[in-house]
Amino acid sequence: MAQLARLKRRQEFLAVAASGRKFVAPGLILQARKQPTDGSPAAGAVDSPGTAALRIGFTASRKVGNAVARNRARRRLKAASETVMRAYAAADHDYVLVARAGTLTRAYVDLLADLAAGLKHLKLYRTRH
Repeated sequence: MAQLARLKRRQEFLAVAASGRKFVAPGLILQARKQPTDGSPAAGAVDSPGTAALRIGFTASRKVGNAVARNRARRRLKAASETVMRAYAAADHDYVLVARAGTLTRAYVDLLADLAAGLKHLKLYRTRH
């Protein structure tokens, strides 16, 4: 299973968004970008030699609702990513999960399906043994 790390700096979020690779579903928006390998601070974290960590960022705008609703939406995305991303996402990429208004009302299994469909659409779905 891949190690999960967090994207925290605005520059990292903007770099993922600028890549232009995204999938829009009723419950979320998934953005992805291959991690740079140039050794810059924006380059991916390394678990062990030859293994890049999965880096994920979560965001929710005020369109989702008030602070309580945004935090709940982010928590739902974090839980979904623990289940799906750790097991199936390509480890050499950075990901940003953007909450939508539907994130709060969508059934959890449908949220998991949205995330898996996003990985498949972006061709980043990997089966693990």
